[in-house]
Amino acid sequence: MQQELSKNKYWLRDLFSACWQVLNFSRRVVLNLIFIFIAIVFIAAISAGKEQPVVITDHTVLKLNLIGDIVEEKTFVDPYDEFFNDAVGNKQNTPEILLTDVLEVLKQAQNDQRIQALMLDLHGLRNVGLSKLQEIGKAIKSFKETSGKSIFVYGDYFSQSQYYLASQADRVTLHPMGAIGLDGFGRYRMYYKSALEKLKINSHVFRVGTYKSAVEPYLRDDMSEDAKLANQKWLGELWTMYKEDISDSRSLEVSNFDEKLDSFLDKFKKANGNFAQFAKQNGWVDDLMSHQEFDQFVNQEFGGGKKAKFVNFDQYLKYQKQNPQSNSQQKVAVVVAKGTIYDGKRKPGEIGGHSTAELLKQARQNTNVKAVVLRVDSPGGSAFASEIIRNEIEALKKAGKPVVASMSSTAASGGYWISASADEIWAAPSTVTGSIGIFGMFMTFEDTMSDFLNIRTDGVGTTEMSGLSPFRTLSPQMGDVIQLAIEQGYDQFISLVATERNMSKNDVDTVAQGRVWSGKTALELGLVDKLGFFDDAIQSAAALANLDTFGVQVIKKRLSPMDQLLQDLFSTYAPEIKSETATQNNIMQAFGKLLKQTEHWLNFNDPMGVYVYCLECEGL
Repeated sequence: MQQELSKNKYWLRDLFSACWQVLNFSRRVVLNLIFIFIAIVFIAAISAGKEQPVVITDHTVLKLNLIGDIVEEKTFVDPYDEFFNDAVGNKQNTPEILLTDVLEVLKQAQNDQRIQALMLDLHGLRNVGLSKLQEIGKAIKSFKETSGKSIFVYGDYFSQSQYYLASQADRVTLHPMGAIGLDGFGRYRMYYKSALEKLKINSHVFRVGTYKSAVEPYLRDDMSEDAKLANQKWLGELWTMYKEDISDSRSLEVSNFDEKLDSFLDKFKKANGNFAQFAKQNGWVDDLMSHQEFDQFVNQEFGGGKKAKFVNFDQYLKYQKQNPQSNSQQKVAVVVAKGTIYDGKRKPGEIGGHSTAELLKQARQNTNVKAVVLRVDSPGGSAFASEIIRNEIEALKKAGKPVVASMSSTAASGGYWISASADEIWAAPSTVTGSIGIFGMFMTFEDTMSDFLNIRTDGVGTTEMSGLSPFRTLSPQMGDVIQLAIEQGYDQFISLVATERNMSKNDVDTVAQGRVWSGKTALELGLVDKLGFFDDAIQSAAALANLDTFGVQVIKKRLSPMDQLLQDLFSTYAPEIKSETATQNNIMQAFGKLLKQTEHWLNFNDPMGVYVYCLECEGL
């Protein structure tokens, strides 16, 4: 019965998936020769000259120019997708920077006597979760306190993420026509109930959890009061952390952040409608300078009146890799679980139940690995795949290797499921976690077909289950079957949490119900063990394994030689190609985003159609 249910349930999705594959195949054929030609040109250009080592001289300023998104693991970029998007003028794939690379550069530079100062260049910085901002901010603060070197920043405009890092500088300079955008945190979604009714589409939603609001857009035309209450709490906690961190680094009052338009308007009038003057009067920046004035200031301060010497982020990172630090044979292994959780195998940047479990298995079988840190940055996905990963964590513990879960910006639903069995769970104060709930959804189009197209479905089957189809009415009995399966899945989830967290099922149910929590509140509720960041989790894993000296080894999937070559080529040229993302055509951007979201949902592939996913956590 379950096999028949699964088969029919995904008929429509498989049809869309097949169409998508045909589209993919067609564009691959068209672009294949173009790609091969350009790849050969790239290879020839790279091979033409011998790579020169990076040389750093005394009195150099480190320019931390961060272009793109800060991520836990870089997403594998299909070169065919890249050329297709370029061809239509829609560069979807923003450059990515590893969080660990940023932290390592700052750590090494603070003790490098050749580096006299740190300049933050944040113009190209894009999406960064608050927990990652806090980790980088902590590293910048350590750079300042340990080395005593000055830190300065210049911006034409600072987004909310950019300003968080900019505020850590000793001197913040803004262009006289610039601005700072501090909009706070929000979650606004589209709701489809009336539209589905108009189209005669029937939504059959199965869920457990008062706050499992991922399915609300299909049941309502607005956000429920329960969802508003829950979302306002964790969003408010994140906003409070943001304001307090900025106030601390800039020695400001928290009241400098305007949350009401009336208050903002009064201050803005006093600045004569000038955003830059408003920022200075509010204490957010120290100076207003043009590009030429700022260059003159830098040369005077760090070049003795001559042109100051700089080494940028990529160059300094390359230097560090050319001169690796020796470390112990005993290792703390790091396995990154970043992205949506799917069944099967996935490429880097996404989580596959089998592929991520395989990485954990490699750590278990490596005799040099004494402990493991599972770095989680995921809103969840397939329940089955989550369990496959968790099973491997249990196997690691049975092998005598302690496992510490380190939660990044998001570790909710399935992201919490795979963390639950770790010996310790560390979360950042601003980590978005919890969302312990489960749901399923099945849409039927029988009324759409009959009322609009006069098409009806009829026939016979050997069982009542054989007639399950998106184009037939879902029987109440089959709805009960699906709801029972969802309830069993929820019971399995809270039972797992109760066992691993040493809580009663009733206590877990009270804090579960699909509700989202900040890491700070999750600690108070007993869902995590400690608050801290990535390095804290690594140190704790080493302590659990009784390691005095150790090295850190990231275990990741090995790409094929061709994939690795293509990845290297694109990572070399992508920052220069894509740094001007603001000039993209808005219509093409929207179209590209729609295609990407469509592909994302079509890729959901849990064998039983049961998902532990936090829609509210997307984009954090």
